[in-house]
Amino acid sequence: MVETHKVESLTELNQKLPELQHRNFRNDDFWKSIPGWANVTREEFADHMWQQKNSIRKIEQVRKVLGKLATPELMADMEDGQRKTPMNIRITPYIFSLIDWENAWDDPLRKQFLPLGSQFLPEHPLHMSDSLSEDEDSPVPMLTHRYPDKVLFLPTTLCPVYCSYCTRSRIIGGSTESVDKSSYGANQKKWDDVFEYLRNSPLVEDVVISGGDSFMLTPAQIKYIGESLLNIPHIRRIRYATKGIAIFPQKITSDHAWFKALCEVNELGRSFGKSVVIHTHFSSPREITKWSQMAMERIFSAGITVRNQAVLQNGVNNDVSDMVLLTRKVGFMNIQPYYVYMHDMVPGCEHFRTTLREGIELEKAVRGTTAGFHTPTFVCDLPGGGGKRHVASYEYYDEENGISVWKAPYVKPGDVFTYVDPIHKLSKEAQDRWQDPATAKKMIEEAKKKVTG
Repeated sequence: MVETHKVESLTELNQKLPELQHRNFRNDDFWKSIPGWANVTREEFADHMWQQKNSIRKIEQVRKVLGKLATPELMADMEDGQRKTPMNIRITPYIFSLIDWENAWDDPLRKQFLPLGSQFLPEHPLHMSDSLSEDEDSPVPMLTHRYPDKVLFLPTTLCPVYCSYCTRSRIIGGSTESVDKSSYGANQKKWDDVFEYLRNSPLVEDVVISGGDSFMLTPAQIKYIGESLLNIPHIRRIRYATKGIAIFPQKITSDHAWFKALCEVNELGRSFGKSVVIHTHFSSPREITKWSQMAMERIFSAGITVRNQAVLQNGVNNDVSDMVLLTRKVGFMNIQPYYVYMHDMVPGCEHFRTTLREGIELEKAVRGTTAGFHTPTFVCDLPGGGGKRHVASYEYYDEENGISVWKAPYVKPGDVFTYVDPIHKLSKEAQDRWQDPATAKKMIEEAKKKVTG
């Protein structure tokens, strides 16, 4: 009785104190507020197969499932969004149900996965479909090799959800009305070409398995890729990258074959003295519920390390209180906050981007709110392939015109890189300057000269 009283008191304390709200995890039947799923049982909702089968992929499904919540104005705006976005729709019932459909325009989850036409802004003149030059640094298909000891492996372009802010929208999720793509699924022959390249690249010690999303690999593919990489002597670390824990936790809790395969790769890595971890992708505290916590309890109990990489997004997580809550909440679930990225300069995402100054100030605000090893590093992944740099490590920053200039001495010595703030966040005078191509070119050249002399 004494222990029960202690637990109840701690729960009550967590609910009363604002400082402890990161310990509260939503555990109601929230999906029943969606008219089309009002009669779905908790057991059904917990099943990963039900989640996959009922994922939303078309506007008509949105209209059908929402019923009376699908107002004509909202649906018309969403249809307009599909004509403009570079990403198709795919969203799990889990995340769809967490959207506040009474205020869908402002909801941070809706913004990430179901774009509205009214939210789009004109592209920045410097936007690029492959802003990080991943294709340029690709020695063999499906592989990017930029850092001497680390590579990025993209075994598939499929994901359990399609994020509106995806940095790889040029290949992920199939063609849309605005973009033709060369998406691909699993291809073992091309994977074997990657493994052969890595066997002949003795400097490589670290492999990120991304895509796409590792959640879309079968148990056999999880094992084949993991075992193939771990059996290369000089590879010491592999990371399975997935947004799945954030948007589809039921796969962890109910797809036992998939989780078993992941655990077996982890155990093989440990037997070799090598590291196998998961990198996941929570960007909003609104994504986190009791389902997230249950998934992480299973992963943590299996001895698998998880780190989080968020993307800084305007109207989603660029508020100090939201970013602090996200950081502390993932930390409480035994996920290490690792990176917060400045948004890449890819098409269809100008409304998501923030200024570099916002990123710098947010990191200042977050630092000190929790332990240092649980504080994410805010980084800018430089356009043009300069790699990740701390947000405050620029060489020069013209805040008036929103132009920052950077160097990456070890990655690409001698090169300079520019990252630019979204035009709509600049002064009216600066916005006017960007409208004239000759003036814009001169501004960029002058900023670079501040660094190169």
